[in-house]
Amino acid sequence: MTPLDRIDRAILTALQKDARLSNKELAAQVGLAPSTCLTRVKKLESEGFIKGYRAELDSGALGLGLQALISVQLRLHVDHAFGSIGDHLRSLPETVAVYCLGGSTDFLVHVVCRDTEHLRRLTILSFTNRPEVSRIETSLVFSYTKLPVPVDPEEMAALPRPK
Repeated sequence: MTPLDRIDRAILTALQKDARLSNKELAAQVGLAPSTCLTRVKKLESEGFIKGYRAELDSGALGLGLQALISVQLRLHVDHAFGSIGDHLRSLPETVAVYCLGGSTDFLVHVVCRDTEHLRRLTILSFTNRPEVSRIETSLVFSYTKLPVPVDPEEMAALPRPK
């Protein structure tokens, strides 16, 4: 991967704020000619810095007003158990995000549901009934904020660098 320069970072920041920007608008924001800007965006895509463009949906407006985080502990820590349950969790239509973790929790699953009965049935039928699962813990989400990924490590909290 090519190192990012100031203009690449500006492009990434602008697209995280509004992925619907036209190339002409984006070029004006970052101070490039439209053709040069398009070339840079294509390069950022091909090198994997930009993974895709998505619409952010309102789950409540879709009738999915209840969100929860489900912590999953596995019975055995073997590769096939992680693969099997990971595939299963990602296949659930209620799943918004799946995190495979180290520590006391093996997976953290963000789900959206219609109501508490939907959540109850989901946890029983899709989590506790799985042979790989030892224990789950469910936490309700009252609110959340999705923040952009920082594109400049130098702007992050000033932590001492390892020597």
